[in-house]
Parts: sequence; structure tokens; C-alpha cells
Amino acid sequence: MPDRDHCLALDAADPLREFRDEFALPEGVVYLVGNSLGALPRRTAERVRRTVEEEWGQRLVGGWNHDGWFAQPLTLGDRLAPLIGAGPGQVVVGNTTSIVIHQAVSAALRLRPERRVIVSDAANFPTDHYIVQGLAAFLGGYEVRDLAEGRFDDAAVVLLSEVDYRTGARQDVPGVTARAHAAGALIVWDLCHSVGAMEVDVSGADFAVGCTYKYVNGGPGSPAFLYVNPRHLADAENVLSGWHGHAEPFAFERDYRPAEGIRRFTVGSPHVLSSAALDAALDIWERVPMAEVRAKSVALTSLFLDLVGGRLESATPADPERRGSQVSLRHPDGYPVMRALIDRGVHGDFRAPDILRFGFAPLYTRYVDVWDAAATLTEVLDKELWRDERYAHRLPVT
Repeated sequence: MPDRDHCLALDAADPLREFRDEFALPEGVVYLVGNSLGALPRRTAERVRRTVEEEWGQRLVGGWNHDGWFAQPLTLGDRLAPLIGAGPGQVVVGNTTSIVIHQAVSAALRLRPERRVIVSDAANFPTDHYIVQGLAAFLGGYEVRDLAEGRFDDAAVVLLSEVDYRTGARQDVPGVTARAHAAGALIVWDLCHSVGAMEVDVSGADFAVGCTYKYVNGGPGSPAFLYVNPRHLADAENVLSGWHGHAEPFAFERDYRPAEGIRRFTVGSPHVLSSAALDAALDIWERVPMAEVRAKSVALTSLFLDLVGGRLESATPADPERRGSQVSLRHPDGYPVMRALIDRGVHGDFRAPDILRFGFAPLYTRYVDVWDAAATLTEVLDKELWRDERYAHRLPVT
């Protein structure tokens, strides 16, 4: 079993070790919640300050032209595209994950008008499932079928997450995509829990969506992204036909006429301040070798599983090829256990009904952080520190 000194030696040899200095991490905190909200890049504050004080403060409305605000959905999309294996002109950034799921699934349904089935995994993050349920009810005549039934034969669209938000289990993206296509269905991949933590390849997918505030470190509320495969760009329709997606917005035409290419999937004004924070984070990602990120992710999660041993049941696959960059452990009193851990400087989160989640962001998580987290978890369990009555009260965000 590795000891703490061994973990320190691993950190010294880590090819990604210098990236940790890019982030402002509180002293004495082991932050294992990169799968919920990424840490703050040091450069972000200055980038947002410049947007507020210089671009908005000095140039006012001129920022739309001078500082490229109007084009942000496309310029940020091109910058983010390499993180998901996409090319220029294939990704647009803006809106929220819920909205881009609505756009992607709606567009896919219109490309398969003869079919009336949407396949969604009941284990998908709730917003994914809620969106397709709402679409089916609004459109009428559509059935939402659970992935567990194993049938794609009459599906129009399949919506799945590459990495399960609760357990960290990873789907076989190429294999499932091939199954869907063989059945005549289109597929939409949710990449929220994979982008920024591993190599991602959407080239075979029809559509893909994801957020940027987890492993990408774009900040709370940073905009989501939407990928559209080039083979669909000419025919796919954006049902949210907003002004920014018009072919000539400043012609102020009476009727909607979609723009060419990925710009047709823009909707309304970009979130300029949030986009500035994301832009700063993407400065870091341009220098990151994703193969090394994935290798470290596997090493960190494997180390944590080795150190925790059989203390708690793992909901995360033991095979590193079948998991993302998180480890999920089961405990019947998981919420107070997590509260006790947080009070002792180890930050994870809880997902009902019994999941302790630990997300490992390879750019700033160290091997020694993993050792310290496992040691603190062992102490909390052995001494039953979680039984303190103050931990029984649930906060609004778990």
C-alpha cells in the first residue's frame, strides 16, 4: 500500500504538476469537487476585470464590435472544439445545458420525422431526462423509452451521458453510437462529466452538449456548448429561432431566415462576463496534453480506490476504462459523512440516496491530496465523527 511519501514522490514526477499553480486553491483544502464546479484559474479575475472596467466601462456598447462580444459563441466554440475532438465551425457556446439539450434533441427529432421514440437513460442527470419528457409532452405522440429496455430499432433520438454523474461509470461511446446508427437513430451525447477530464471524440456523434463549469473551470454559470456534426449542419433546424441565429440579424427582417453553419444554433445575446471567465480558462487548455490528463485521472482514481479499500462499497467501476474521473462510494448516512469530511478540509459532494462523490481534476489534484482525503475519510468513519447532530441538517445544495 503506498504511503504519503510515495504520493509526494509521484507529485514531484507528475508531468502536469506545473498546472496546479494556475489555480487559486484555498490553503488546507483538498478539493475533490471538480466534477461539480472547477477551481478558479488565477488568470480569470484579471480577464473579467478587463471586460468589466475596460471593455464595458470604457467602450460601452462599442464592445460588441471592438471586443468581439457578438462573435463570442463562435470564437469560444472554436477554442473549445479540440477538447471534444471537434473542428472549427462545429461548436457553438452559449445558453445553459438544459437549453442546448432542448436544441439538440429537437433538431434530431426533425431529422427523423417518421419516428416517435426518444431513448433516454433513466440514470441520466435529471435535466436531460426532464427535457425529453417535456418535449415529448409538448409535441404529443412521442414516447420516452428507458435505455434499460435495450431497444433502438424504432428510436428517432438516443440521448445519453458519456459519464454517469452519480456513479462515474463511462459509456462505450463508439460502440453505442454504432448501435444507434445501425438502428437508424440519431444520437446526442452529454459530455458534462467527461470534457476536461479525458480525451473525448465526438466525430461519430450527431450532436453533443456539455457544460464548462466542471472540469473546464469556466466558473459558476459559465455557458454550455453544442456540437453539430457537419453532415447535419445544412439540414438541422434550431427550434429556438432567436435573433442571433438569423442569417442577417442587423437587416431586421420580419421573418426568420437561419444563418448558414453552426451560427444558426445561436439564440440570444451571449453572456459576456461569463464568457470572459471561460475564455481565460481556455487559455490554459490550449497548453494541456489531454492524453496526460487521462493518464493522471486513471492514476488518481485508482489510487483512491486502493487506499479506501473495502471500507465502503464503490458504485464506480473498478476497470479504469469503464469510469470517468470520479469515484463514488455508498454509505447509508452519506450526507452527514460528507459534511464531516468538508469540515475537516476534504471537499466532495453527496448525491441522493447514498452516494459520496469525489471528483479528481488532474490539472490541480495532487497524489498527496488523494492520500490525505483517504486518511481523513478513514478517520471520519472509524471515529464516527459524522454522527455529530449538526450534520443531520441538509443544506439546499448537497
